[in-house]
Amino acid sequence: MIGVLHKNFNKVPALVVVDANKEKEALPVVIYFHGFTSAKEHSLPIAYLLAEKGYRVVLPDSEYHGEREIVISALKKQISFWDIVMQNVKELKEIKDELEKRELIVDNRIGVAGTSMGGITTSAALTQYSWIKAAAVLMGSPKITTYAKTLVNSFKKMGKLPVTEEEIDQLYEELVTFDLSKQAEKLDQRPLLFWHGESDSVVPFDHSYTFYDEARHQYTNQDHIRFIKEANRDHKVSRYAILETVKWFDTHL
Repeated sequence: MIGVLHKNFNKVPALVVVDANKEKEALPVVIYFHGFTSAKEHSLPIAYLLAEKGYRVVLPDSEYHGEREIVISALKKQISFWDIVMQNVKELKEIKDELEKRELIVDNRIGVAGTSMGGITTSAALTQYSWIKAAAVLMGSPKITTYAKTLVNSFKKMGKLPVTEEEIDQLYEELVTFDLSKQAEKLDQRPLLFWHGESDSVVPFDHSYTFYDEARHQYTNQDHIRFIKEANRDHKVSRYAILETVKWFDTHL
């Protein structure tokens, strides 16, 4: 029987999805981040399928999301997008450290994945943590500096931003250190899956595809990097994408 448990990792609320009979055993772990304006519960379908394969799956709520939601304007939340991503990356390590302390990770087998903002978080995390053994980016961008500039330009067209040009420039500088497209060598042959709908109107398809097309040449084993694209698919993860992500971790983690 698959259990769904509510846990807190250093004050980060999360669901842990795991075979109830193996709850206290050391298992391979997948930490899965949800998308913008979503919440941890929305990732339960993929977590269930991964748990059936023997993984412990951790679904954290991002800042300003789910249990951590507070009353702020939609614009404030949008402006906070990159702060949320960087906070996710910080909290990823906190979750991993807590699981290690509880001796719940087998053989350092830790995978990270996510949807949209969660996929962007995954790309950013790969620049920071060599202990991530395998990853999957579902309709996320590894070109976060480029994407940030795109979003800022969109916000500017909507009206005056509640931040200064200096603050925007500072953000760009900070994002460079998390930008996978500027340091693809940090992948270091680690298994990486991309999935993206070709008609995505939210996160540009070409960000992930052009990155993949360049990064794959660094891989000795081409089976360790894969890009799945779906025609006529907008910004919504398909069942096919979910099943292929589960297969990816089952093969590489």
